[in-house]
Amino acid sequence: MSSAAVASGVRIAWERRGEGAPLLLVHGLGYARWGWEPVVDGLAAAHEVVLFDNRGIGESDAPAGPYSTRVLAEDAAAVLDAAGHERAHVLGTSLGGMVALQLALDRPERVDRLILACTTPGGSSAAPMPERTVQLMQEAATLPPEVALRRFVANALGPVQDQDLVDRIMEYRLATAQPPAAWAAQAAAGVSFDVWDRLPEISTRTLMLTGDEDGVVDPRNSELLLERIPDARLDVFRESGHLFFWEQPQRFVEVVTEFLR
Repeated sequence: MSSAAVASGVRIAWERRGEGAPLLLVHGLGYARWGWEPVVDGLAAAHEVVLFDNRGIGESDAPAGPYSTRVLAEDAAAVLDAAGHERAHVLGTSLGGMVALQLALDRPERVDRLILACTTPGGSSAAPMPERTVQLMQEAATLPPEVALRRFVANALGPVQDQDLVDRIMEYRLATAQPPAAWAAQAAAGVSFDVWDRLPEISTRTLMLTGDEDGVVDPRNSELLLERIPDARLDVFRESGHLFFWEQPQRFVEVVTEFLR
């Protein structure tokens, strides 16, 4: 059952599971909090997991955009306030990783340890979006919406795909489908994101996670983050794509839990 935080008059839906040191989960573009389904119970075995819908999707409000990572980071801070936590471990994936980086830079007192999954520092120094995703985005406008969505889901997985997994993600995506304007508002936050010059300011221990077959966010970005963040390490999930935590959920939970321990 969800609760509601309020950030600048915008309602942000959130919930908590488990007990222990708080762990805030921040998802990416086009995914509501259901996107943590394969790993949330495993993480909640050792932590109080706080998860929420970003503005623009799920049960949260979808005000007119564009959004920025700074706005989304303030939403995340409002969720921590509503959950009664001054600070927490923060785990963000893709756009959510950008939000987690922004929160760690702007509100370092709120972040204990930082986990960045398949994300980027943004800006011209980052590795660009892989060509296969650029081409898919160009083609998507010419495809029936459900066909395009299925292509995007498949594109986010590794080369060896379980069609039952694709069907499961599709079911969730269709149930929480965003209006195009809400998707564009979220996407704008990623397009404008650039914290390259500020990365050395991050003082918290940081773990980068990526799938080596990620066709959405180039895995080289995790290596760039490793080079720029002072106290950081990297763990690569082999033969996995952008949604590697759906493909290897047990290993994901083990790696995250060990890092936070």
